[in-house]
Amino acid sequence: MDHFLYKNGTLHAEDVPLTDIAAQVGTPFYVYSAATLTRHYHLFTEALSPLPHMVCFAIKSLSNVAVLKLLGDLGAGMDVVSGGEYRRARAAGVPGDRIVFSGVGKTREEMRLALTGGIRQFNVESEPELRALSEVATSLGLTAPITIRVNPDVDAKTHAKIATGKSENKFGIPIARAREVYAEAASLPGIEVIGVDVHIGSQLTDLAPFEAAYLKVADLTRQLRADGHNIRRLDLGGGLGIPYTRSNEAPPLPMDYGALIKRTVGDLGCEIEIEPGRLISGNAGLLVSSVIYVKNGEGRDFLILDAAMNDLVRPSMYDAHHDIVPVIEPAAATEAAVYDVVGPVCETGDTFAKARPVAPMAEGDLVAFRSAGAYGAVMASEYNTRPLVPEVLVKGDHFAVIRQRPSFDEILNRDTIPEWL
Repeated sequence: MDHFLYKNGTLHAEDVPLTDIAAQVGTPFYVYSAATLTRHYHLFTEALSPLPHMVCFAIKSLSNVAVLKLLGDLGAGMDVVSGGEYRRARAAGVPGDRIVFSGVGKTREEMRLALTGGIRQFNVESEPELRALSEVATSLGLTAPITIRVNPDVDAKTHAKIATGKSENKFGIPIARAREVYAEAASLPGIEVIGVDVHIGSQLTDLAPFEAAYLKVADLTRQLRADGHNIRRLDLGGGLGIPYTRSNEAPPLPMDYGALIKRTVGDLGCEIEIEPGRLISGNAGLLVSSVIYVKNGEGRDFLILDAAMNDLVRPSMYDAHHDIVPVIEPAAATEAAVYDVVGPVCETGDTFAKARPVAPMAEGDLVAFRSAGAYGAVMASEYNTRPLVPEVLVKGDHFAVIRQRPSFDEILNRDTIPEWL
């Protein structure tokens, strides 16, 4: 469920007409619903109750500081994968003891930042990283709490570019070698082993891969405890998918996911962490764009928008589907037209949809891309010197711009011409 509905013939974000935002902000823009973000966060906390748990929002899905503050104020932890994301979490007021640091390439500088600023744990992904973290923590006279990310070699049955739990993926340590790596971790100064971490991929629409991975983690936890490790926290990652179409095929609900967690690892007495991103933010956001032209081509018509692949790269990068709907609700009897929906960038890949049935559109009409809150604005670029899309947050009947569209002067002034040119 989201809070983007037609009211009086106009698509609204909660109680705000998208036409009002477009008139003030211009297009394209991203808009997020505070009510939807809040609801989706609470779905996970309710699903895991009464287990001791923390829901750590995966910042990589939507990193605007205002959104992080909204979730942080609800009690969410944060899952970060860079020093920049760590800084965003802290700028949003999230304390260090609610921040989990993931990622395969943590630098020593990032380790120092998190150790001195406060951290809940590092999810360590390799032996070289483990040794580097030990050196950094020891040099600071501090102790780094860690889990080790194990790779369970489970096929998540998702897009190849977002699968992370198979043996050929770059993430984690093979689960068969976990006990020896944990033994090394326990012997290193400045390291405190507190748990186990696993994450098998993103946009999973079946619970079976989660079950296979979590059963392996449960067995490993028992083995590690027998080896003398005080395993008291399980970080089970994220990855639960969302419905990108309004079809009848819906991914599992958070309540079903929570029941699976309780069934597979709930008897271990561990605190449970999960790191959802997409399911919290995905359907909480839209990308709104204007029609520049309707072009009649050879055997097809093109809907040319002012949004482009640099604003929403998922269709170009992943062949991802986003429902595309008019902001002004068409009459019930309106027959759909069929368009290739494209942007203005000079790339054939700047295509959002091919042969997509959409209500007949005209120059200046507004369209909205649904389910664009996750991996939309965060993956945007200024390709073709197109300014980054502004972001808007709605709560009830009011809205605020939470990231301004940069001016061309601001973009150009970042470049420097050397004196010798």
